[in-house]
Parts: sequence; C-alpha cells; structure tokens
Amino acid sequence: MRLVVKHYPYRYRDFSLFAAEASLAARDQGKFREMHLLLLDRSPKLDRESLIACAKELKLDVPRFTKDLDTMRHKTEIDRDVKLAETLDLYNTPTIFINGVKLLGDRPFEAYKSVIDQELKAAGPGGKKP
Repeated sequence: MRLVVKHYPYRYRDFSLFAAEASLAARDQGKFREMHLLLLDRSPKLDRESLIACAKELKLDVPRFTKDLDTMRHKTEIDRDVKLAETLDLYNTPTIFINGVKLLGDRPFEAYKSVIDQELKAAGPGGKKP
C-alpha cells in the first residue's frame, strides 16, 4: 500500500499556500507527517511566525525551513498538484482515491476501511485485480 499526498491549497484561505509550502519544507527534513498533523491541529493559525514555531517544535533546521518558506521553494510542485486537481475536476478537500474509488470530504474511518477491504478482496490472494 502507498499513500500519496497532493496539495490543493484553497484559493480563498489566507495561508493555505504557505501551509502547503511548510509541509513540503518539513518533508525535505523527514518530518512531513508530523508537520501535516501540526498544521491540521493549529489551523487556521498558519501565518509565517506560527509555521516557524511549528518547525522549531519539530526540531527542524529552522534557517533552512525559513528560507524554503520565504522563497516558496516548492511552488512548482504545488502548482503541479493544483493543475492535476483541476484536470480531475476536484474541488473538495480531502478527496481520497483508493484504487480509483473516489471518496469526497472528511469520512469516518469505516468508510475507508470498507473500500480497502473490498479492493483487497477483489485483488484476491495474488494481490492483483483480475
């Protein structure tokens, strides 16, 4: 199983692009998941100073993180994710795909588990769908 996260910063949220950049800057230092969880927990307080405080809390290389944030080092990657979302006509976050099955919006764990179980069953013992 593989988890792929794509960024789709909400156009009308003040700091969503900055938060996406922060998560990728943290990823470069091996702390994507930790930063992602902090950002969800601290939202909507995602201004520059708050993001830097998160980096300190995660014991990241803060000067490197700050430089990445200030230069929007990952903007090309974020723009590519936005273009993909628009191509797929996605406008809800989160949108989760499990083997092509689309689940829109925040769902309870059981919704994901049900789809995963169905996909595993369809794959059979060899792990591949017929």
